[in-house]
Amino acid sequence: MVETKPEGLRYRRILLKLSGEALMGEQGFGLDSSVVRAIAEEIAVVQGWGAEIAMVVGGGNLFRGRDAAALGIDRATADYMGMLGTVMNGLALQDALEKLGVETRVQTAIAMNEVAEPFIRRRAERHLELGRVVLLVAGTGNPYFTTDTAAALRAVELHADVLLKATKVDGVYDQDPLLNPDAKKYDSLTYAEALVRELEVMDGSAVQLCKENQLPIIVFNLRSGNIQRVMSGEPIGTVVSRHSEVVAAGERVR
Repeated sequence: MVETKPEGLRYRRILLKLSGEALMGEQGFGLDSSVVRAIAEEIAVVQGWGAEIAMVVGGGNLFRGRDAAALGIDRATADYMGMLGTVMNGLALQDALEKLGVETRVQTAIAMNEVAEPFIRRRAERHLELGRVVLLVAGTGNPYFTTDTAAALRAVELHADVLLKATKVDGVYDQDPLLNPDAKKYDSLTYAEALVRELEVMDGSAVQLCKENQLPIIVFNLRSGNIQRVMSGEPIGTVVSRHSEVVAAGERVR
């Protein structure tokens, strides 16, 4: 893990999007305590560098809408159930971070005053200014919207410099690299390219929201040290922004 503080941070305020699957490790379901701890340790390092960190956490390790469909559960009900999963994940990360001495706040889009604050934009910004890591859970608080969309929305609301999406793969590919070993990785893309090609960057509404607000997205592998590398300015993963420079197969997209 890279722990040496860089001469200058590439980004001051970030919105880090973590999928629920990232928290379950190799066990296939639930929370892997070693993975949660490792993520917390890396976030603690970056926070110690002076970065302002907000996080949106998914809930796919605990409940997914497609599982509900198989059970015949109504889509809106299933989405609310998934939101509750994100709250559990957020509380687990809060506990891991605070055990490392990092001050945190959990803010939820669904009122549950006994366990978390309601999401209030100005309060969240104040927490960030005071050096607290803000964990944003329960998505947007509305069914039919993904946590990708919640991440883009919160990043724009909180004036983040970048939206970081940590995944199981090392960037955006023209095909699923887990299924096709010949898939080509993009080093950079424009928002329009990502939308037109229907690439699995984030869902379309999230990419469109970032496009409208000129918020760059970096998709990268969550492996140890990569959050720090991104913050240090190392070129890893795939950058989605207004202009693309390097694309798949070594050719420039026109």
